[in-house]
Amino acid sequence: NRLHATDVTSSSFRLLWPQLLSQDTGYYTLEYGPAAALASKRSQQLSGAHTSLVLSGLTPETTYQVALIPESNVHYFPPQTTRVTTLAEEISPVQVLISESGPHSFHVSWAPVLDSVATYQVLYGPLPGNSVKVLQVDGRHNSTVVEHLAPNTTYLVTVTAIYRSGKEKSLSAKACTQQGERGE
Repeated sequence: NRLHATDVTSSSFRLLWPQLLSQDTGYYTLEYGPAAALASKRSQQLSGAHTSLVLSGLTPETTYQVALIPESNVHYFPPQTTRVTTLAEEISPVQVLISESGPHSFHVSWAPVLDSVATYQVLYGPLPGNSVKVLQVDGRHNSTVVEHLAPNTTYLVTVTAIYRSGKEKSLSAKACTQQGERGE
């Protein structure tokens, strides 16, 4: 139960630490910076009531040295330190595959599936045209079925990965529905 990081992304992480101080018994000084360039470290003060903080605006694929110094007017607490390495920059979906195409639906899948993605948005609409519909897909999934389509129509399908960091990356593909049965 010491200083540690969670929710690590390419540009941020959350620090958690045990409650050593209270609002009244002191404050914390937090110092952090790239381990390879400690001269550029930053520091900030936090009230003693804090037990977590999100650091953002960080550089991808960088190891940060973090020190939490409890400034108590009651007890001496040694500084708590940890090292956290940010993730690589988010990569966009590198392939979007259309399969199982029928007159009124088709299957969309994509790769890779990344832990850093919160949700995927699948936008689709007929070409040419500007009526676009959106499906939200949980970030753990890598495929969905698009339904209620018109037969014999070309659709533009765009898969957008929405990362936990708030960034978005997209990739598009075209899909054609099959000719409808006669009598439809």
